[in-house]
This record gives sequence, C-alpha cells and structure tokens, in this order.
Amino acid sequence: MNKDGKMILLSGVKPTGRTHIGNYFGAMRQWKDMEESTKYDCFFMIADYHTLNFVQSAVAMRQLTLDMALDYLAIGLDPKKVILFKQSDVSAHTELTWIFNTLVTVPYLMRGHAYKDAETQSKEISVGTFDYPVLMASDILLYDTDIVPVGQDQKQHIEYARDIAGKFNNVYGDTFKHPEPFIVKDVAVVPGIDGRKMSKSYGNTIPLFAEYDEIQERVMAIVTDNGLDFPQNVYTIHRLLKSEGELKPLYEANKGRYKALKEALIEDLEVFIAPLRARRKALAEDEVAIWKILEEGARKAREIADKKMGEVKNKIGVKIN
Repeated sequence: MNKDGKMILLSGVKPTGRTHIGNYFGAMRQWKDMEESTKYDCFFMIADYHTLNFVQSAVAMRQLTLDMALDYLAIGLDPKKVILFKQSDVSAHTELTWIFNTLVTVPYLMRGHAYKDAETQSKEISVGTFDYPVLMASDILLYDTDIVPVGQDQKQHIEYARDIAGKFNNVYGDTFKHPEPFIVKDVAVVPGIDGRKMSKSYGNTIPLFAEYDEIQERVMAIVTDNGLDFPQNVYTIHRLLKSEGELKPLYEANKGRYKALKEALIEDLEVFIAPLRARRKALAEDEVAIWKILEEGARKAREIADKKMGEVKNKIGVKIN
C-alpha cells in the first residue's frame, strides 16, 4: 500500500493493434471502475518495449503507441487520477531486468507460456521472447505493486514476478513486495465473429471505436449455428450490452430470424460505441496534448521507479553511499 493506505494497482497493454470490445469488457471497463474507487492508486502502462517482439517499425510503433494512449483516454481514464505512461520512458524497467537476469535460470524461463508457444510453432525464438517474463516482473515490482489485473490465462506472469521478488529478497534482503493477481470474476470470454475467443491474432474482432459501417460488416459476418432458435455467438455479445430481461422478449419474438437479431445487435453496438468513438476523435485532434500527458505520466512514474532502483543498487552493492 502507498502512504495513503491505497493498494497500488498496475496494468500494462502492448500497443499491437486496434482495441476491440473483448479488450473493453474483459479488462478496460474494470480499470475505469478501479480508477473511481478509493481503494486503488492506479498505474496504466503502454508496454512498448514488450511490443518490440512483434512490431519492428519506428513509424508503426509511434502510431500504435499514440492509438493506445487515445484508447485509454477515450474510455474515460483521467490522467489527473491515474499515472499513464510509456514503459520506454522509464529506463529503470530495463535496468532492473538485467539485475533480475543474473538471478533467474534458463530452465526456469523455459517454463514460460510465450516461449513454449513459440517453440511449439518451431519459430526462431528471440531473446526478447524468452526473457519476456523477467521484463514483466520488473514492470510490476518497480512500483511496489499490490495487485495486477489479469485474465486467468495470464496468471503465470504474476507467479514469475512473485518468484523473482522472492529470489532477490532471499539473496539481498527484503526489498520487493509479492504482488497478487486480480482476476475479475464473472467476466465471460467474449466470442469473436468466428466463434473463437475474440483476439487480434485471430482477426475476428469488433473494434471498440469502429464506424457504423464496420460494425455492420463485422456483426453480419458472425458465425451462427443453424438449427438453433437463436444464434449463440450473437446473443453472447449482445448480453454484454443489455440484461437478460431486456433481451429475452427480443430473442423470443425473433426465433430463427438470425438476420433480424444481428441487426438489433448492430444498433445496440452503435449506441454503445458512438460516444466512445466521438470522444476519441475529439482527443485525436490534439496529438501534442496526448504526448504531453504521457510525458507527465512518465515523470511521475520515473520518480517512483528511480527511488526503488536506488534501494536496489544499495542492496546489490553498486551504489556508493
């Protein structure tokens, strides 16, 4: 906890493409709730160094970073209430990663999901992919983070951070907290238009800030199961927007009429997305202001991270008192 008795919460997202409604209902909506809570002191990071494992174009990286900042702000995150920053603007993240690298072993990192996935696909694996969990541990531990919102499939990242904190503490003395995963219960997996989990990597998303024509195109492409009274994938997405009580009369009145139900979903998605889309467009008119918000967030993050690094350097003996 910080000096005000609030739990420190950190979350980071890689700017690898357009944010979709699965991102919003799976995580971003909860971030807004946490920002408004009196329980948390929130850090939201744009994980651009992690993104280098996927994006290796300066032009693309700058645009993706700007887009992610716009997305954060468009959903209503307030930079006066949270610390919003770019990972690359705080050099302590990579500095601490090297220190942790001297403690962790190769077999230990070989357990990582990202490494195993790449190995299964017979890819030529970069050191960045292999070392990904250590940089993530640094991201988390630098800020004395108490909780990290993650999905169930990301829980291993927090286990790595806890293990690495324990290893450092055992060698050099008590320095790092053991963060806890914060897994929001009752958040259903949002299906993509092909029925699989909505994911950028599958190309099956409905973008969070889509224009009406794109919403229409994506929804009409949703895979449906013939023979059922109502299309399950359509209903599951619709349920994110309206209660079961609101949807029941609509779906009962349109049994077997998939096109009509998709059209109803299109209209409800437009009602939900339109204000977010308008806010994002307004914010995008002043790019200089967006970069200034990130710079100010980085200044605040650096102040905290550099203080922690001073403590770490004392512990490992590279800082002369």
